[in-house]
Amino acid sequence: MSKYIRKSHNVSLILYHFVCPAKYRRVIFDKTVDLELKNVCLEISKRFEIIFLEIGTDKDHVHFLIQSVPIFSPKRIIRIVKSITSREIFSRLPHVKKTLWGGEFWSDGYFVSTVGRANSEQTIIKYIKEQGREAEYIQLHRQQLQFAF
Repeated sequence: MSKYIRKSHNVSLILYHFVCPAKYRRVIFDKTVDLELKNVCLEISKRFEIIFLEIGTDKDHVHFLIQSVPIFSPKRIIRIVKSITSREIFSRLPHVKKTLWGGEFWSDGYFVSTVGRANSEQTIIKYIKEQGREAEYIQLHRQQLQFAF
C-alpha cells in the first residue's frame, strides 16, 4: 500500500502504472525471469527513491505500479528501471540474451498512467496481481463493467 513520502519541503503521493513489453514481444517471462526481475527491482528501490508497490508479468510484458518522488519524471523512472533490469537479467540469466538476439531486453515504448490512491490504486493492484491468469482477468473486467453502469 502506498504511503505519503515526507521530505524537508514537500509531502507527496505520486503513483504510476507502467506497462513495458519485452523486445519483439517475445515470450520470455517465466518463473525464473519473473523472480529475477523482482529481485532486481528490490535492489533498485534501495538505490533510488522508486518504490515498487506491485509487479506483474504476463509472458511478453510487465506491469509495474510504482511510487516515487516529484524530482523523478515518469520518463526518468522508466529509463532507470528498464536499463538496470535489462543489464542485470542479461548478466544473471544468459539464456534470456540468446532468446532476444538483438541484445535488447525491453521494447523502446511503454505505457504510463497516473493512479489515484482511493479506488484506482486497489483496482490496478488487483489487475497487476492477476497478470497471466486469463479467467481472473475476464472476471475482473466484468466486475468493472458492472460498476460503470
